[in-house]
Amino acid sequence: MDIKYLGHSSFFIKTKNAKIITDPFTPESTGLTFPKTEADILSISHEREDHNYQEGIKGEPLVLIWAGEYEKNEVRIKGFQTFHDAVGGTERGSNIMFKFESGDLSFLHCGDLGHMLSDDIIDEIGSVDVLMIPVGGVDTIDAKIAAKIVNKIEPGMVIPMHFQELEPFLKEMGAEDVVPVDKITVKKEQLNSESVTVVVLKT
Repeated sequence: MDIKYLGHSSFFIKTKNAKIITDPFTPESTGLTFPKTEADILSISHEREDHNYQEGIKGEPLVLIWAGEYEKNEVRIKGFQTFHDAVGGTERGSNIMFKFESGDLSFLHCGDLGHMLSDDIIDEIGSVDVLMIPVGGVDTIDAKIAAKIVNKIEPGMVIPMHFQELEPFLKEMGAEDVVPVDKITVKKEQLNSESVTVVVLKT
């Protein structure tokens, strides 16, 4: 599985049989250029222009905007209903986290998660190899809550996004010497069940 960070909450993930894009953004909303990209699967955590730029994606992807179970190109997906704030969505609305499973690897994209996850939803999510989690601290959870969620889910690898609190998050994770990389190829045998690998991806 190849993973490249496109910026904000957007990633390009390539599995054996599918190209996946998460949370595409308009250039106007972020100040970042969004690359011309084709996808088989497109996940949108919530309907804001910095997360739902469907027009920027080529191809005829399966578009995921709701909680539920889906499948395409041998990728199994489950969406989990969460919120964009810590008060049940009353301030910033809902947020859908998507878990993708392909072959022997799974990854969870948290979107703009705004609250601590309950033990019930963590049990429902199950095992996660790669966790993509926001560390924004303004419209999303902050570094401390993100680290607590990582410790509860216990993924093999965590990739932070929404970089406003990147350094505090790395400190919480005891990974202050991480060197950012352009992209990463993940294999099951690389992941250590005894510790979490922190990867910072460049845009």
